[in-house]
Amino acid sequence: MTTMKQYKIAVVGATGMVGRMFLRVLEERKLPVSEYFLFASARSAGTTVEFMGKKHTVRELTETAFKDLGVDIALFSAGGGTSKIFAPIVAASGAVVIDNSSTWRMDPDVPLVVPEVNAHTIPQYKNKGIIANPNCSTIQAMVPLKPLSDKYGLKRIIYSTYQAVSGAGMGGYSDLENGLKGEAPKKFPHPIAGNVLPQIDVFLDTGYTKEEQKMVDETRKILGLPNLRVTATTVRVPVFHGHSESINAELEKPFELADIRSLWEHTEGLIVQDNPEKGLYPMPILAADTDPVYVGRLRRDFSVENGINFWCVADNIRKGAATNAVQIAQELIRQWEA
Repeated sequence: MTTMKQYKIAVVGATGMVGRMFLRVLEERKLPVSEYFLFASARSAGTTVEFMGKKHTVRELTETAFKDLGVDIALFSAGGGTSKIFAPIVAASGAVVIDNSSTWRMDPDVPLVVPEVNAHTIPQYKNKGIIANPNCSTIQAMVPLKPLSDKYGLKRIIYSTYQAVSGAGMGGYSDLENGLKGEAPKKFPHPIAGNVLPQIDVFLDTGYTKEEQKMVDETRKILGLPNLRVTATTVRVPVFHGHSESINAELEKPFELADIRSLWEHTEGLIVQDNPEKGLYPMPILAADTDPVYVGRLRRDFSVENGINFWCVADNIRKGAATNAVQIAQELIRQWEA
C-alpha cells in the first residue's frame, strides 16, 4: 500500500479573522500534513495559538522566515501590501502561495480559482508559484453560474449584493456590534447598525466601487469569458456573517426551470433551497459557519428572452475566503499525487 506524502503548510496572517478560519477548516479537513507553521506581523509574533491539539508559537513574517523550512503550500491572508511583497519571496523558497488578497487576481500569469469551477486551469498558467483566491462575493456566484454557462451559455449578468460586515474584517464586525449599542462607527464611513451602505471599497472614476469592478473582472476571468457583459451593485448590510446576492442572468439558449434546478442539484458544493410555499429559501443565518453555496428563489425574468433571477447565499469567511483557499490546497495535493 502506497503511503501518501506528508506536506508542510504555512498560514500567513494566522491571527486575523480569515487566518483563524484557515486553522479551523484545516483541522476539519485533515490534509496529509506533517508540519504547520503559523506566521503573522511583528505585532502578533510570539503569541501562542492552540491548533491541531498542540500549541503553536506564531512566527514573524520576514524576508528570510521561510528559508530552509521546506514549506509546500502557504495560505496567505495578511492584506494586499503584505502579499505584494512576500508572496513572490515565499514562492521563490519553493512553496505555492494561495493568496486571499486582491493583489494577484488579475495577473495574467496567476490562476484565479474556485475549485468546483476551474481547478483544471491551475496547470495552464505560467508558474509564478502563486494562486489567487477570488473575492468572496465572486466565489459564491461562480458555483451556480458555471453549470449555467456550460449548458446554456451566458449572455449577461447583473449582480446586486447584500454583504455581511465580517467581509470588512474585525473592524467591520466591531462597527456593527458597537453600533447596536449606539456607538459611532470606526471602520465604515457611516453607521451600519439599522442601515445599509451602498459602498464597499473605494469609488473609481467610473462611479463604480472597487468591489463592484472586482466582481466584473473576476467573473470574466474565472469563467473564461473575457467579453461577458457583467454589471454589479454591492451593498453592505447589518448582518454579521454571510453574503447574499440577487443574480440576474440572461442565457444564450432556452431553458426549463426544472432542468436548471436539476442541474444545480447535481453541482458540487451547491445546495438548492427553493420551496417558496414553505418559506424555504437561502438566508445568511442558515448559511453561517457552513461551506456550501445555497441557491433559491429561481424564477424567469420575463423582461428579456431566456432570463432568470435567483438568490445566492454563502458564508463569506468560510466559502468566500478560508474554505475556498483550503480547497485549492487540497486540489494542488490531488494534482501532485495524480
